[in-house]
Amino acid sequence: DLNECGLKPRPCKHRCMNTYGSYKCYCLNGYMLMPDGTCSNALSCLMANCQYGCDVLKGEVRCRCPSPGLQLGPDGRTCVDIDECATGRVLCPRFRHCVNTFGSYICRCHKGFDLMYIGGKYQCHDIDECALGHHQCGSFSHCYNTPGSYKCKCKEGYRENGTNCILIPIFLIEPPGPYHI
Repeated sequence: DLNECGLKPRPCKHRCMNTYGSYKCYCLNGYMLMPDGTCSNALSCLMANCQYGCDVLKGEVRCRCPSPGLQLGPDGRTCVDIDECATGRVLCPRFRHCVNTFGSYICRCHKGFDLMYIGGKYQCHDIDECALGHHQCGSFSHCYNTPGSYKCKCKEGYRENGTNCILIPIFLIEPPGPYHI
């Protein structure tokens, strides 16, 4: 029988026990034998099975979350999202609204605005639907741009709601009674 425990390099990291035709590895107290034959600290992140990793502080394993927009869930291993928009702690710039994302949030431009780089910073700028032709105004109406939208107004001599303008009928007023010349 060959004593594998005496070979160089040693087959076991901590303790080795020779058996007939083979050997067995053992770990010191506080360590666990891993499938590959190595010993790992029993208080390790690998053993904790944390979703995003952990810290070992003062002999205690504590799972952690990678973003301030996440918090440790009830199971102590997985991270759950914090809806920053619902908490009311987020103030988005003008013409933007808060949209929650996993672990964070974004401030998205309101409908009718586009994000543009103006004056050295990103700002939400009004889309001029009238100038771009992105409106539903009829051919007998004028388009007027408004912040985030537009309005339709009937041309002179037409009436209705601006999108469907109809000609105002002109009634001829006939003088009362017959005229004699």
